[in-house]
Amino acid sequence: MTEHVTLAIIGGSGLYEMPGLQDAREYDLDTPFGKTSAPIVVGTLEGEQVAFLARHGIEHHITPSEVPYQANIYGLKSLGVERLISISACGSLQEEFAPGQIVIPDQVYDHTHKRARSFFGEGLVAHVSVADPFCPDLSDQLESAVRLAGGVAHRGGSFITIEGPRFSTKAESKTYRSWGMSIIGMTASPEVFLAREAEICYATMAHVTDYDVWQVSEAPVTVEMVIQTLKKNTLLAQEAVRILARSLKRERDCECEDALAAALITRKDSIPTETLNKLDLLVNKYL
Repeated sequence: MTEHVTLAIIGGSGLYEMPGLQDAREYDLDTPFGKTSAPIVVGTLEGEQVAFLARHGIEHHITPSEVPYQANIYGLKSLGVERLISISACGSLQEEFAPGQIVIPDQVYDHTHKRARSFFGEGLVAHVSVADPFCPDLSDQLESAVRLAGGVAHRGGSFITIEGPRFSTKAESKTYRSWGMSIIGMTASPEVFLAREAEICYATMAHVTDYDVWQVSEAPVTVEMVIQTLKKNTLLAQEAVRILARSLKRERDCECEDALAAALITRKDSIPTETLNKLDLLVNKYL
């Protein structure tokens, strides 16, 4: 690829219609991990190369469990992406995170069980550090952009990822609250872990759509409720992305770009050639 994309956005297909996006072009990528969820749209926004990818497909036909997370991250990496913003819907598990507000979490709890969580295997082992899974520097910049766009932003909190596609029972929701979880969604994992393995900075703009089902004074969460809130927040998300693209730091002030430096454990001469070729994009600077 000849692209060098400054910033990538994974979210709903509505973000493809970003006002001010110029010279838009599509990349229909087929990676060693399959095809991406949708063609990746790359264009110029505020003078920067920005990419957009619809996580669930253009027509939202892919369930959270079926999202090709590996292909999506690999595809963005192949375009030179170094920073990635996830825009997602979430339920609130805490009173102070109200519908319509934004949470930029600093922790994640993976409660899924069907998904491939790593690029590695097949003769190449890596143990990447994800003690702090979200890039703190990019999260700080995202928080500033959301506030400048007029949004109510909460910095920090634990994001639990459930398998879905169903919503939680009341017993489950109350249990997650008792664990100290802040928000709940279906796509943060393994996306955040794969981004770290790809040495891409990753931050989440989580749009609170409801109080899940623990809040008895509120109506139980429905698809209609989620969609209505997301539609209201689309303009906020677009403006925050525009501000972030305009103000993004040139240099990365974090450890994400060297995440694999101390993670690879297999000797190069023991790695199958097929695996080495498959993962060359991720490991060639070390092997």
